[in-house]
Amino acid sequence: MKENWLQKPEWSWNAVKDEPDFVHQWVRPLEAGAEAPDLILYGAPISRSSISVSGASLYPTEFRRMWKGFATYNLDEDIDLSPFRVADAGDVAMHTTDILLSHQRIQEATASLAARYPNTITCMIGGDHSTTACAVRGIKEVYEQEKIGILQLDTHLDVRDPAELGPANGTPIRQLIDGETVKGEHINNIGLHGYFNAKPLIDYAKEYKINMVTLKQARKQGIVQTIHHALNALSEKVDRIYVTVDMDVLDISVAPGVPASTPGGMTATELFDALLEIGKHPAVRHIDFVCLDPSKDSAVAETVKTGVYAWLQFVTGRLLGK
Repeated sequence: MKENWLQKPEWSWNAVKDEPDFVHQWVRPLEAGAEAPDLILYGAPISRSSISVSGASLYPTEFRRMWKGFATYNLDEDIDLSPFRVADAGDVAMHTTDILLSHQRIQEATASLAARYPNTITCMIGGDHSTTACAVRGIKEVYEQEKIGILQLDTHLDVRDPAELGPANGTPIRQLIDGETVKGEHINNIGLHGYFNAKPLIDYAKEYKINMVTLKQARKQGIVQTIHHALNALSEKVDRIYVTVDMDVLDISVAPGVPASTPGGMTATELFDALLEIGKHPAVRHIDFVCLDPSKDSAVAETVKTGVYAWLQFVTGRLLGK
């Protein structure tokens, strides 16, 4: 039997009310034997595998710290999130120096959650983007016969060569394609823009038929319509969809706290609208939020706050889609 690598998070609020008004009162610890929740959170606090200098390993802790500033009521949609049951499984225990071992633990922890809670949404909080490949491989272990599709919100393709860089944060999509875990034609990347993907990477993406939608194209079509179309197209080809949200898809002006921040990215509102739509789709069974570095944020923590808001939008969408 594989070891359970999940451990109590470094930071968490204690629930103090039976009727939660705020997120820190709403999210409960995952307890063995309890009724399966609607969504399970778990952290993958690693950033040693990042190409850029990154403190993304700090995000799971800061994500939880920021909960106290958010209510469980969404005024825009006039909906209370508290009936949606969210459990926190804690963080995957990282090895101090061994990146490959840490990646293996993420894979095993994800597989364990997917096997024990087959009807529950899993949500991983990274960590750098290398964690996505680990999580998807873990899900594939459990659902070996199923086809997995990926919807990626990102400035980058993340198809750099692991043979040159190791299993770094610029390589997860290529790892999954080269390892035959996911087909390129079952990957949709929305948010690409500007001068941040070298031509050889574009050539690789075209060769393996990755569906690339630039942010310029998405804005012309409408962000929500683009997301809706991509999810519907994917759901016709695959059995389950994994969504990965690289927070560097956001413009540097609204999200300075990412390792590879760029101009020309999404606005916060565009990301929020996208995640509301993503949450509504029944084929979406897994999601992660990666590459948010609190150490690069400003004193008001706008990127961390945006990350929590984005996650809550996904949850809102889930409730609206029921």
